[in-house]
Amino acid sequence: MKYTVLRTPLNYDGSQLQSLFAYKNFGLMGDSMSVFRGSCRVEQDEMVDMEDVLAKDWIYSEDMLHFIVEHFEMDLEKTIIRQRLLIATIKEELERLGVRTLSRSGDDLYEADKKLSVSISTLSPVSTLIHCGLNVSNLNTPIPTVGLADLKIQDVLGFGESVAKQYCAEVGSMRLARCKVRGVS
Repeated sequence: MKYTVLRTPLNYDGSQLQSLFAYKNFGLMGDSMSVFRGSCRVEQDEMVDMEDVLAKDWIYSEDMLHFIVEHFEMDLEKTIIRQRLLIATIKEELERLGVRTLSRSGDDLYEADKKLSVSISTLSPVSTLIHCGLNVSNLNTPIPTVGLADLKIQDVLGFGESVAKQYCAEVGSMRLARCKVRGVS
């Protein structure tokens, strides 16, 4: 699995959650993770989470760290498990940096009642996809949020790269784990 960290800002509007995003934009073919920073504004017509659509919610943040993950398998349940692995990896990396105030609920991270993350998994015609966004700033968000700046994370893209390395290593390790066991009858 490969990853890239985009050093120039890229705003997320939901249209980036599409098959072959990393290949078309960054030349990464195959299972991949794209990491970038930019604002986030997802309107109803780009929403993937039907619960949010029915509630007429929308997603907005002036500054987010984004992860788009693509796996070329068609198992949505496995991708949801990987999504939760990504969230757990983010939490572990934050803990490594001294942040001990977060809790995980499903596919999201919170500090008390303030939300740090947005996250969704979905299927494309050829792959499964994950988007996870972490607030960098909590200014003008439509719900109570906490940002990486509040958690004293200064090198946001460096943090994103650490998460990408860990996630890719974990996925690689799981693939190898399948190859070392003897079948039983």
